[in-house]
Amino acid sequence: MNSSADPWTGLRAFTAARIALGRMGTSVPLQEALAFRLAHAHARDAVYSTLDTEQLLADLPALGLPVCLMQSRATSREEYLQRPDWGRVLDEDSRERLAEMANGDCDITIVLADGLSATASNTHARPLLQLLVPELRQMGLRLGPLVLAGQARVALGDEIGQLLRARLVLVLIGERPGLSSPDSLGAYFTYAPRPGLTDEARNCVSNIRPAGLAYPAAAARLLHLLSEALRRQLSGVGLKDESDLLLS
Repeated sequence: MNSSADPWTGLRAFTAARIALGRMGTSVPLQEALAFRLAHAHARDAVYSTLDTEQLLADLPALGLPVCLMQSRATSREEYLQRPDWGRVLDEDSRERLAEMANGDCDITIVLADGLSATASNTHARPLLQLLVPELRQMGLRLGPLVLAGQARVALGDEIGQLLRARLVLVLIGERPGLSSPDSLGAYFTYAPRPGLTDEARNCVSNIRPAGLAYPAAAARLLHLLSEALRRQLSGVGLKDESDLLLS
């Protein structure tokens, strides 16, 4: 064994974290410096990416749900980044249209939002929904419209859920990109959604992507949690993920 070999090198096979980069004098090697700059560029691109609404509106109706396009109060990416509060409320036109769409109560309505990485939503939401929606129907749940939300924060789902009279709202949204994961999808859900709720009232399944939590595993975890939320009539800190215990 080479005594000068970096003992961390073998661990690179198990993580995308930047470890065992090596060094050239007092600096990292050029290859690693360039890789860092590329990852940073991917993260910036993700933040400024937009929902591919044309493709999503063409693909998502195959799930058998009505699909509608809504917008937060933020009218541009600059406003969205500078005024997070505007990303948490609908614009007036969207609010009026959603109120008109409410047709009786539903158990779950799903929101697909851009968040801080529309790249994640464009890439991972559809394959996840293809696994999730049929199982929700199999459980006998009444599903509301599927809402595409632009310039959206997680809390926007609470207003959408209330307007559609949903018992529970599920928000699929692009998470803040990191230098190793610019396309991480998060799934947040809230029981009895209404404006003004804070993060302690909702649950999250994060890092949904092939290099993180794979689609089947994410769907299974969400199905368990959504079922428990509806059965126990709560979400947030009072609801723990015990899906792993069921498999042991």
